[in-house]
Amino acid sequence: MRNVHGAQTKFYKRLPKMGRMKNAKFKLELIPLNVGKVQDYVTMGRLVPERSDGVLTMRDFVKAGMFPASSIKSGVKLLGDGKTFVKDKLLLEVPWASASAIAAIEAKGGYVTTVHYNRLALRAHLKPHKFPTKPKAARAPEGEGATEHDKHLLPKRARPPPKYMQYYTDYEKRGYLNPRVQLERKQRGLKDIL
Repeated sequence: MRNVHGAQTKFYKRLPKMGRMKNAKFKLELIPLNVGKVQDYVTMGRLVPERSDGVLTMRDFVKAGMFPASSIKSGVKLLGDGKTFVKDKLLLEVPWASASAIAAIEAKGGYVTTVHYNRLALRAHLKPHKFPTKPKAARAPEGEGATEHDKHLLPKRARPPPKYMQYYTDYEKRGYLNPRVQLERKQRGLKDIL
């Protein structure tokens, strides 16, 4: 008779749900992208950097038609498949990259930087036209190096959460918060991320 609760709600139904459901909203949904595919799009002439320093970003991947902007939930993970086909000096900024992809690109003189994007920063990066435009006095002079990002008031980039801070401060992962990575970017003439 101990399991009889009468007309009351059962005890196990009064307890909150635990387990898999708890952290589902924090899961990263990364789109896999192989370095061989990036090299194919560069060779075809479809993947052209928008920025003046020649760095390829997720916005360039979307413009090239590699995947739609709506499919990018958390970012892109660069993988090393097709590393034997890499022949150009590629400069990339992606949220995640495997060690084999970093080694393949740096073997040809390129450089990979892993950069954190929260939801707002990702939206500002992929769709800057959805943000208000800058006043004419605050805009950079229109020229060859002016991008869509220079025309709009974009929010400041957020720091990564503590869970991912170690990844973005690690030199082996080429995290953008590592001082050595920041120094190498400056030596190559790349724009500051912070």
